[in-house]
Amino acid sequence: MSQPPVIGEIIAGLLLGPTFLGWLAPSWYEQLFPASSLPALNGLSQIGLVLFMFLVGLRLDLSEVSGFRHVAGMAGLFSIAVPFSAGLALAGPLHAFAPQSPMLPFSLFLAVSMSITAFPVLARILRDEGLTETRLGHIAITCAALNDVCAWTLLAWIVALTRSADGNVSILGTIATVGAYGLIMTFAVRPALRLLTHRFQVANELQVMLVIAFLSSWATESIGIHAFFGAFFAGVLWPRVEDTGTRDDVFSKLDAVTMTVLIPLFFGYTGIRTNLGLILGAGAWPYAVVIIAAATIGKVGGAFLGGVIMRFGVRDSLALGALLNTRGLVELIALNVGLDLGILSPALFSMMVLMALTTTLMTVPLLRYIRPEERYPEEQ
Repeated sequence: MSQPPVIGEIIAGLLLGPTFLGWLAPSWYEQLFPASSLPALNGLSQIGLVLFMFLVGLRLDLSEVSGFRHVAGMAGLFSIAVPFSAGLALAGPLHAFAPQSPMLPFSLFLAVSMSITAFPVLARILRDEGLTETRLGHIAITCAALNDVCAWTLLAWIVALTRSADGNVSILGTIATVGAYGLIMTFAVRPALRLLTHRFQVANELQVMLVIAFLSSWATESIGIHAFFGAFFAGVLWPRVEDTGTRDDVFSKLDAVTMTVLIPLFFGYTGIRTNLGLILGAGAWPYAVVIIAAATIGKVGGAFLGGVIMRFGVRDSLALGALLNTRGLVELIALNVGLDLGILSPALFSMMVLMALTTTLMTVPLLRYIRPEERYPEEQ
C-alpha cells in the first residue's frame, strides 16, 4: 500500500540515528556522525527548512478559505480545538519527562504539537488518491491552511514566551515588534513586490524570492521568534500572479534544491537526535501509546464532529478527519524547535517523533478504508 515519500524519509532518518545504526554499529555511527560535524549538518538543515517553510507559504492559497469557509471553518476549528485540549490534558503527566521546562510554555507547546496538520504532505496524499479536485479535497486543503496559520501563529507566540522567560526580553516588547514587522511586510513590502513581480524574469524572481525569504527569516530570528516563521510569512505574502506556468517553473527550481538536497539533511539530523531506546529505558511506552491515541482521536474526532455539525456527511467527515491527522515533516520542524528551546527532553522528543510517524503512516490506509475508490467512481 502506497505511502507519501515523507514516511520513507522519516524512517531513513531514524535508521541513521542512535535508535538503529548507533545501537547496531556504534563505532560506524561515531565515524559517520562525529560530534564536530553536527553543527555544520544542523546549519545546512536550517537553510533547507527556511526554504521549505517559504514554499509552504507560497503554496498556501488563502483565497480557497472563503469558498469553503462554513464547513472548513467549523471542521478546522474542531480539528484544532479538540487535540489542543487533549494536549493540555496530557501536559501534567508528561511534564515529568521535561521537568526543566516551565509549565505554561510546555503545556501550550504540547497542545500545539498535537494540533498540527502537515499541509504539504496532505496535498501530496490528495493528489496521489485522486481527490485534489473533489469537494473533500478542497475542504481538506482549506482546513489544513487554517491549521497551518493557527499553529504557526501560536508556536511563534510560545517561542517568544519561552525566550522572554529565559532572558531579559519582554514578551510585550516582542509582541509589539512582531506586530510592527507584520505591518511593514503587509503594507510596504508586499505592495512593492506586487509592482515588481510583473517585470521579473523567472531567474530574477527566484533570486528575489531567496533574498526576501532569508531577510524575513533573519528579521523574525532577531525579534526573538524562530527564523522559520519569517520564511513562512514571506511565502504567504508573496504576490500571486496569473501566469501559473511561470510560477510553477520557479516552484520547481526552488523545490528541487530544497526537497532533494537540503531536507534529507534535516531528516538525518532529526534521526540523530531521536533515540527510541530512551522511551523503552524510561518505561515510557505506555505514555507514547497514549500520546498517539490522543493525537489521533482528537484530530479525527474533532474534524468529524465539525463536519457532522455542518452536515458534510458521516463518511466524508470521517475521511476529512483521517486526512487532517497527517503530520509528517511539519510536525518534525515544530518538535525540533521545542527540543532546541529546551521545552522537550530527548525522551519526550522521541515520543512525539514516533507520534508524527505513526499518525502520518495511518492516513492513507484509514482513508482507503473509509472511502474505498469503487464507491466514488465519478470523482476519480
